[in-house]
Amino acid sequence: MVVVGDSVAGVTALRELRALGHTGPVALIAADPDGCYPRPPLSKKALVDAAGDPEGWSLADLEVDVTRSAAVGLDSERRIVHTEGGHSVHYDALVLATGARARRLAPEREGEFVVRTMRDATALRERLSAASSVAVIGAGFLGLEVAGAAHRRGLPVTVVDTEPPLMRMLGPFLSEAVAARLRAASVDVVRATSPAVPSGDPIEGITVDGVDIRADVVVSCVGEVPNCEWLSGTALADPRGIAVDERCATSVPDVFAAGDVTHRRGADGTRGRNPFWSHAVAQAKVAAAGALGLEPRCAPHDDYFWTDILGAPVKIVGPLPLVGEPTRIAGSLEDASAVLEWDHEDGRRTVVAFGAKKAVGWLRRRAADAE
Repeated sequence: MVVVGDSVAGVTALRELRALGHTGPVALIAADPDGCYPRPPLSKKALVDAAGDPEGWSLADLEVDVTRSAAVGLDSERRIVHTEGGHSVHYDALVLATGARARRLAPEREGEFVVRTMRDATALRERLSAASSVAVIGAGFLGLEVAGAAHRRGLPVTVVDTEPPLMRMLGPFLSEAVAARLRAASVDVVRATSPAVPSGDPIEGITVDGVDIRADVVVSCVGEVPNCEWLSGTALADPRGIAVDERCATSVPDVFAAGDVTHRRGADGTRGRNPFWSHAVAQAKVAAAGALGLEPRCAPHDDYFWTDILGAPVKIVGPLPLVGEPTRIAGSLEDASAVLEWDHEDGRRTVVAFGAKKAVGWLRRRAADAE
């Protein structure tokens, strides 16, 4: 059994292989120089203080043969993964979990910050310590977490997007609640009619609809690019990543994939990406079971999301995006202590704790009550 990538999907797949009873050889091929570690703390904690740096995962109890080198090619006929270090690793079954990297708007210029790896977070944290202003391109989950970290440091922050904050995922009702919280904290939110672009070389601000906004630090939070170029020449990858079905199987026999490198290949021809932590974990468990020829112990998706909006934790269980106003509201949105529920036409329910202290288990039970 071979796993490529030490993302959360890769590490989860390793653990699931052992949990399902596999006692034979397991190999990991991975290239991150900082090893295996969880990434959500990078934007939620590590940007504020080094004490928030995530602790690495230990693989010592799994008896894994680790190759610290990037995968550079796959020979699916001979079942061999080639690495940058010149190694050739044979597999009987393969799980691809190479994740994604941050999309950059000006890769040829200096000064554009992103947050995807430990080194990204460390570099940005050091730069924020000497900054006087911050501009964030992108008002999604990551962009608002970065803005929150800068705000906690007392820095003026401008967030720019062509859509209102989190509109695409949370819908207009919660988007307005998020925008109101940002306004109350004096975080400047700019609604652009065209994409913002970094300006200068080195970058010293952004240009929005022809207007220059100066900022010491510019952070791009504009999505990710699946790490699958090394699979060029195979039938596995396309520009959206690696297509998988409900069993996390790819188009190549005995090759499975999980996490941010994937997109779903539905039986009806639909395609979709779910680049979230909970989905990566669920997919990895299903992929590991498939690699062993066993039935998975869970579904290949888990509709659980969480973020932090200027100190208010937001936990969500259930399908997104949210449409229209909530079916039920308990508590106060203004005080960031509300629980909201959406009942969907297909019978499912989405439950949101907006600042309210609710355990994930409680949210899951509330969401399950609709089924």
